[in-house]
Amino acid sequence: MIYEEIKKANIQAMKDKDTVARSFYSVLLNKVKLEEIRKREKGEEIVDADVVSILQKTIKELVDEKEGYSKVGNLEEVENINTQIAIAEKYLPKMMSEEEIKEVILSLADRSVPNVMKHFKSNFAGKCDMRKVQEVLKGL
Repeated sequence: MIYEEIKKANIQAMKDKDTVARSFYSVLLNKVKLEEIRKREKGEEIVDADVVSILQKTIKELVDEKEGYSKVGNLEEVENINTQIAIAEKYLPKMMSEEEIKEVILSLADRSVPNVMKHFKSNFAGKCDMRKVQEVLKGL
């Protein structure tokens, strides 16, 4: 599970005294723990798709933050954020290509937009960009 890998990497970052990685893992683990608590209240377990979603949101936040630091010329923080983004991307699964998405769509009996989107959300969460799925579907 991705969550366990992140915890191990956090411990290794502490041992290596890597402050940038350590601070990133702390924030990430806190976000995952909060999601785990929300899920537990509903009687559900946290799964890799939840962690991938958190990672994707965190990367988007980091990109926005990086743009702000770039505008003010703080290159040290920009470099730290680039490192954090690289760390986060290590845990993301390989995204599906347009060809793979097209094959899955063509294999479905019902190719209506709601059905296709529901299928991808439940079976390929975190492994495909839903906007790309929509574009491929419109192109068929």
